[in-house]
Amino acid sequence: MATTASTRRQFLTLLGLSTVAVGCGTAATGAASGQGRTRTLRYQGWAGQVTPPELAADLGYLEDVRLEWVGNTISGPQDIQSAATGQTDFGGAFNGAVVKLAANNAPVTSVISYYGSDKYAYNGYYVLEDSPLRSARDLVGRKVGMNTLGAHAEAMLDIYLQRGGLSRADTDDVEALVVPPVSTEQALRQRQIDVAVLGGVLRDKALAAGGVRPLFTDHQLLGSFSAGTYVMTNRFLERNPDTAEVFVTGVGKAIEWSRTTPREEVVARMTDIVERRRRNEDTAPLTYWRSYGVAGTAGRITEKEIRLWIDWLADRGDIPKGRVKAPDLFTNEFNKAARS
Repeated sequence: MATTASTRRQFLTLLGLSTVAVGCGTAATGAASGQGRTRTLRYQGWAGQVTPPELAADLGYLEDVRLEWVGNTISGPQDIQSAATGQTDFGGAFNGAVVKLAANNAPVTSVISYYGSDKYAYNGYYVLEDSPLRSARDLVGRKVGMNTLGAHAEAMLDIYLQRGGLSRADTDDVEALVVPPVSTEQALRQRQIDVAVLGGVLRDKALAAGGVRPLFTDHQLLGSFSAGTYVMTNRFLERNPDTAEVFVTGVGKAIEWSRTTPREEVVARMTDIVERRRRNEDTAPLTYWRSYGVAGTAGRITEKEIRLWIDWLADRGDIPKGRVKAPDLFTNEFNKAARS
């Protein structure tokens, strides 16, 4: 459908416009603002969740670096735009969104992977049990509900359609729609959408209720992989290398702690963190937590995890081929926890 292609272009255009400002000199300076190295990092959280940096802070892995919560987000692209424009000091998103931001001349660098897909942490593309949809081609003319466009969910959908042999014209006739995560299952059951992208507690609750089945999952498509990274501006990294190292290393340690600690203990710790911060959040979903899904040790970033999305965006025509190179977009320099 033409409206789908137009919506995708509008999203990517807005992302490009936001980065023009960054490229013109409004890059973040961090809380230091010319006053020397900062030890306070502003960030956005996710309601009802404990992010790796929040876990790292609670475990004491951030040493004297303090996190300052400035609000919540429900979108990775929005989160990294906030970091790029100086509203926060770090932000995280799907690596394809990070590549798009960098291709628009945003002076940011990925410093650590923080989420991914494994046998416990994955996104599924679910249909109703009685749905006639069984293959990629069946999705032509159908609606797929997801949390945001131009990010992880849409990328996986594109790969699934491409592997199913669909042409670009056919792919454009699969309508990706933004649906609030908490409303996605309901929209599917009420047949307002044909496919619902569900992950974590929302996925597990839908499966427990019954009546839905997976069409495919991102883990089935690509196996275990790190999908998103935290970024910081180059200027922040230049001015605050010690702070960056403490932060990245601490987050890496927290990822490994969550991987090696009994799940019940991790969930109990996360629940305590959410209760103590008193933001009127529901802790029940935390009982479903099983993994951050990060593939590399302590969040170490690999070149192939970035290059995959450079190629994807170039094939879609969203960025010119050769505009960015994977090694220029990330560094493991600050991650002492990932050094062998």
